[in-house]
Amino acid sequence: MSTSSATVRPASRTAAMTSVVIAMLVSSMDSTITNTTMPTIADELGGMSFYAWSFTSYMIFCTVLTPIAGRISDMFGRKTVYSVGLFVFLAGSLLCGFADSMLSLVLYRAVQGIGAGLITPIPMIIAGDLYPVEKRGKIQALFTGMWGLSAVLAPLVGSLFVETVGWRWIFWINIPLCLIAWALLFAYKEGYVPKRASVDVYGAALFTLGVSLLLSVTVVEPASLALVFAVCGLGFLAWFFFFERKHPSPVVPLSLFKIRPIRWMAFNLLLACAALFGTSSFVPLFLQDEGYSIFVSGLSLLGMSAGWMLTAVPAGKWVLKYGYSRLIVIGNAILVVSGVMLLFLREGAGFAYVTTAMTVQGIAYGLLFTVTTIGAQQFVGPHDKGISTSLQMFVRNIGTSVGVTIMGGLLSRAGDDVPGGIANLFLYGALMSALALLSAFGMRDPKPEA
Repeated sequence: MSTSSATVRPASRTAAMTSVVIAMLVSSMDSTITNTTMPTIADELGGMSFYAWSFTSYMIFCTVLTPIAGRISDMFGRKTVYSVGLFVFLAGSLLCGFADSMLSLVLYRAVQGIGAGLITPIPMIIAGDLYPVEKRGKIQALFTGMWGLSAVLAPLVGSLFVETVGWRWIFWINIPLCLIAWALLFAYKEGYVPKRASVDVYGAALFTLGVSLLLSVTVVEPASLALVFAVCGLGFLAWFFFFERKHPSPVVPLSLFKIRPIRWMAFNLLLACAALFGTSSFVPLFLQDEGYSIFVSGLSLLGMSAGWMLTAVPAGKWVLKYGYSRLIVIGNAILVVSGVMLLFLREGAGFAYVTTAMTVQGIAYGLLFTVTTIGAQQFVGPHDKGISTSLQMFVRNIGTSVGVTIMGGLLSRAGDDVPGGIANLFLYGALMSALALLSAFGMRDPKPEA
């Protein structure tokens, strides 16, 4: 049986949630803190050819490890996997601070990414173990607050460290925070009883190779080499698919996709995230082109966090009252509204208009992410809860990566015409959000029990 709020002491629950919130803040900040500091780092270390890889190495391993971490947490316990993730992330942060070349920094960022991948799904999984359905919306709102806070804090903290104590401290500051998060685990008494099974190492390796090669396509040059990476990646994933079908304890149980709600939620999330979730990477660019400062343009993203909380907090109760499919359709419809608002974004639109559009988008994603996370946990047994939750997160990451890549390509093709490039990528986002809405009507689900 999975843990419930009735079987875990309040002090233990508070310790667990405090720990995962700290870890979530640290790992999410490290995915973006180098955005403003990497030019300085690359200038000092040299090796500009590795510039893009300093971001990609972190992103690849964080994305790939997310579903694997969920699966092994079902086998060995959430606390064990989370603890290992904390120390791997700590080690990667320590090494990054001592990097003496861009190549070494890329490798150490990969170590950080491995730790982040082990950490990333655990907060949602632990929340699913500790809290009933109607309370999970509030917990997800808390997690969302951390993501929103990191989006604003990361560039500010990064710039502050570069101008004062040096860029190496953007990595070393993680060490005491990871130790605090780890110390808080001593008070957490995990109630979930793991279901021991053999680890599917071969399947995990095939999955890692396939996804890593596909994600690397975004930075590999020339185009002919990127095509080789894509073909090889698809080949490894095909091999993985046939291998997993016969394995007695697969690292990614493909049988989960036989559950109609799980399958449709994953498909819809893939489209919804590919549509507009990557806009947070480009909205600040639009505002900066309009003359706003880096700080003010970053503040527009708080609108998304605020909107997210508006729907994430009550979503757990709404699920019990209205079911999943209706809420997913509503969330996608709101996403289309935000897409149309961004489609009509023009020069001189101003900070208020952009922030309003991002708030509407946050309302949509807050509803979609919360409802699908709850569904991923409710439609499976307790020993598949970890992999089901992390698979939904993996699909979001893949969708976002695809969307950002396409949007970045549209922006690059526009050259110096930044407003024109922004208009093209938002046209793509609006059309994709409409496609996501159409897909939402394919989901059918029974009403969950209270």
